[in-house]
Amino acid sequence: MTISVFDLFKIGVGPSSSHTVGPMMAARRFLLHLDGLGLLDKTTRVLTHLHGSLAHTGKGHATSSAILMGLQGEIPSDIDAPKIPDMIKDIIRSRRMMLLHKKSIEFIRKRDVIFDYQHTLPQHPNGMTFRAFDENGLVIKQRQYFSIGGGFVLSEDEIKDFSNSQNTHISSQNLTFNSADELLALCMQHHMTIAELVQHNENILRPEEDTRQGILDIWQVMEDCIHSGCTETGELPGGLHVKRRANKLYSALIKRTNASESPLIERPEHSMPQDLAVMDWVNLYALAVNEQNAAGGRVVTAPTNGAAGVIPAVLAYYVHFVNPQQSLSKEQGIVNFLLTATAIGTLFKQNASISAAEVGCQGEVGVACSMAAAGLTAVLGGSNDHIENAAEIGMEHNLGLTCDPIKGLVQIPCIERNTMGAIQAINASRLALIGDGSHKVSLDQVIETMRQTGKDMQEKYKETSQGGLAVSFIEC
Repeated sequence: MTISVFDLFKIGVGPSSSHTVGPMMAARRFLLHLDGLGLLDKTTRVLTHLHGSLAHTGKGHATSSAILMGLQGEIPSDIDAPKIPDMIKDIIRSRRMMLLHKKSIEFIRKRDVIFDYQHTLPQHPNGMTFRAFDENGLVIKQRQYFSIGGGFVLSEDEIKDFSNSQNTHISSQNLTFNSADELLALCMQHHMTIAELVQHNENILRPEEDTRQGILDIWQVMEDCIHSGCTETGELPGGLHVKRRANKLYSALIKRTNASESPLIERPEHSMPQDLAVMDWVNLYALAVNEQNAAGGRVVTAPTNGAAGVIPAVLAYYVHFVNPQQSLSKEQGIVNFLLTATAIGTLFKQNASISAAEVGCQGEVGVACSMAAAGLTAVLGGSNDHIENAAEIGMEHNLGLTCDPIKGLVQIPCIERNTMGAIQAINASRLALIGDGSHKVSLDQVIETMRQTGKDMQEKYKETSQGGLAVSFIEC
């Protein structure tokens, strides 16, 4: 299965790619399926059951709200995030919903969205069952969908063939790889960098300029998210009373470094600071993004929402603090960074998971750290071997990372964890670049170790809020 850069980097809304973006897409897909069968006009009620992790942390992840938006036909990449609360209030108050903006039905949220804490569907922890009823109360269609991480959604039919489809080729021109070893071998055979190989595969799907512009648009959304996060103040929603910190940190950095306030995240006027100020800026970028995500703002899954701050923070570090190679413009550096990160994310997606409900947070922040380390190494002039080494280091030291969000909210420890992932990615890149690219443990071995670790990890540590910090935290 070839995964595009625009599969791993999708514009959506917070707080979760698997619990918000995915369910919104699944609900819309179910109704499009109904409409295609000519059953939408006959539908008078839609009932949704959320299973497994979607049930356990769905309230904190705004899953039921996402279902409502999806049933109305909204798309995560296009929806006006600030208007979502008012749209939800209108549905609750009126007890009516317009399916796909076409068919009005009665809709009672507590009755029609069920959190099923008892049953986890065997195919995946993030399962949903949709049922459509006619005016006589008879089920006219039932269908299951699975949100498998990063906003990817599979139907019950698609998930059966998912493991087999991972090894298929789009065309004979497509340079498909199923392991890091294969990726490096293909690059050597065709005399390509990893970014060039991914670009080659993207060119089969669309004109190269469209891919380039699409990637720059993705970066613009990331940068806009940083900007917005630096300006917002107050508490994050959800009841934990977590105060936003990005704005305060931004103001302190502006004062400390005499940086210009326009544009908001401009590099300080002097050369790279010799103290820890650079680390503070990277922390700021990650905090800003993940506070926006926690508030339900517009973010880029990278490769998930829970880890949405890692790659933008490291990419912003490159844009604002790294002197580019003479042969590489900053725009081309951004493109190469995200293309390289795509190759690494593809390996994790194919051979392990990017779903915290399957493998814990090592599949989110850990994968994002590995992707960011690889992307940064590429734009700093590292060889393909250096890039593979950096990606391996980035994941190796995130192995076993659990997902235990307090109250099911993507706030504690998720927001700070993104700052750690970003700093670790930069350090992984630096460690890789001081060597010659050779190392003892391969990226493929680390990915397999990550998969096995996730398989062995107890369910309570995999986005259910039933273990770890989620149960150790006592609210005063």
